[in-house]
Amino acid sequence: MSRIHEALKKAEQEKAPTLPVGAGSAGGMSHADPVTAEPVRIAAPSMAAVAIAPPEPLAGESMLAAARRPAWHADPTKLLFLNPQTQGFGAEQLRTLRSRLYQIRDRMPLKTLLVTSALPAEGKTFVAANLAQTFVRQHERRILIIDADLRWSRMHALLGAPADPGLTEYLQGHATASEILQRGPQDNLFFIPGGKSASNPAELLHSGRLKILLDNLTPLFDWVILDSPPAVPVSDSALLADLCDGVLLVVRSGVTPFDVAQKISMEYREKRLVGVVLNRVDKRQADTAYGYGYYDYPRNPNENLN
Repeated sequence: MSRIHEALKKAEQEKAPTLPVGAGSAGGMSHADPVTAEPVRIAAPSMAAVAIAPPEPLAGESMLAAARRPAWHADPTKLLFLNPQTQGFGAEQLRTLRSRLYQIRDRMPLKTLLVTSALPAEGKTFVAANLAQTFVRQHERRILIIDADLRWSRMHALLGAPADPGLTEYLQGHATASEILQRGPQDNLFFIPGGKSASNPAELLHSGRLKILLDNLTPLFDWVILDSPPAVPVSDSALLADLCDGVLLVVRSGVTPFDVAQKISMEYREKRLVGVVLNRVDKRQADTAYGYGYYDYPRNPNENLN
């Protein structure tokens, strides 16, 4: 992955290659349980374990018009485009990433984008939220963010939006699509939160109801961005990747071990990996006070990132 690999290698030489990382995403969120570098093998979910109500027929534009408009209280320290003081290098890198994604879209279908990371606390939620903000600021672009991390959803905290009802309640058959859809302060930004933490997220994601939801909602939007759990500890992101047109992998400089980043990028190559973002780059690696930068992507969507 050229610069990505070089930066990770350099960071490993300057500090311990494996640091304890907590669950969550950007902004120093943590969890007590340590994460191992090897993925947990999860048995195929039992469909009988989940009772799913038939999904309602969606009403398209009328459903969007009826979307809830709760007050959002976004965190300006996490959303770069809400704070003029943070619209520096990091914001410019996100605009460049947006341009690269449009270039890839010229060569392959790319509307539903899964944003994941190798390990927890690497900044995937930060990248997903701010990438959505770059699209929202384009003329006549309608964007949907879906928090698909049913184990540790955090997107609502960055956006300052209500956490439920959300995707969990929809997949459990306890809420309709129109009940979980929120409209943001910008008319062209929509959001589906994760909802309450689920005890059986893999089974819910595998139920087939999420695919129906995406099939109905995707034609209404220019971009659909899904924030997923990390790739290493659980199988959820692999299930989600099969439902998306492309995958964007976020790795954290100085934290993600080089071999883990390489392993995940190889595994997701077959799941339409379209790019890798190196997050929280050290000032010695990039001249930025905010520390978000470096991206890499394949010239050919089927090309290995190395």
